[in-house]
Amino acid sequence: MTLSDSHAPCAAYEVFNGGGRGEALILCEHASHHIPDRYGDLGLVGADRQSHAAWDPGALAVAKALSDALDSPLIASCISRLVYDCNRPPEAASAMPEKSELIEVPGNVALTEAQRAERIDTVYQPFITAVDQMIDRRKAAGLQTALITIHSFTPVYYGTPRAVEIGILHDSDTRLADAMLAQASALPQRQVDRNEPYGPEDGVTHSLQIHGLENGLPNVMIEVRNDLLRTPQQETQMADELLALLRPALAALKAEGGTSA
Repeated sequence: MTLSDSHAPCAAYEVFNGGGRGEALILCEHASHHIPDRYGDLGLVGADRQSHAAWDPGALAVAKALSDALDSPLIASCISRLVYDCNRPPEAASAMPEKSELIEVPGNVALTEAQRAERIDTVYQPFITAVDQMIDRRKAAGLQTALITIHSFTPVYYGTPRAVEIGILHDSDTRLADAMLAQASALPQRQVDRNEPYGPEDGVTHSLQIHGLENGLPNVMIEVRNDLLRTPQQETQMADELLALLRPALAALKAEGGTSA
């Protein structure tokens, strides 16, 4: 598969709007709950295979809407994060978790080094290579680029309700997050918080680090509470709301010369 393809099937990732020349590169690392046959069912019952433990419901639909609206490429994983979480480095226990919140993952228990290496080589490495290649291609074309990753989270975690509705997450580079949070008054109906419900200390900024920070690109991770993404109408509405934050934020960075390395 080449990065200019839009919907060609791929074992590890899919590229949408690969030729987009807008000012963002969008990632969706938890876009799918698909578990390839070679891993069986990981010992999971059907409901668990399609739960938030296996993917981020609604995230891909929102990411695709943003990709279209911003004329920007989107790279999405095609494999469940329970096989390999592409937002985690290989050394992290959560890259191939034995348990996700309350859900046990028997197929991830006591993996051998060879089994771990196979998942790294066939799931993680192709995804991050595709992202690196897209960044290099955009740099060569002189395109401005801000890295945006799209996720969703559960409204209740270990029995505790979460009030935050939209989380704007960042690592050490706060440029894009700051610019988005400066627009939060545009969404008075939403609770928009910085580094909630997770933050860098939770190990969730791997993609921001290796693709954003290492390339000098402004970057942000957007988390949306998934009870706000249960219908296509809600997904469209949320994409529109995020654009109310993103468009002026990207414009402000561009004016400052800050959407590229």
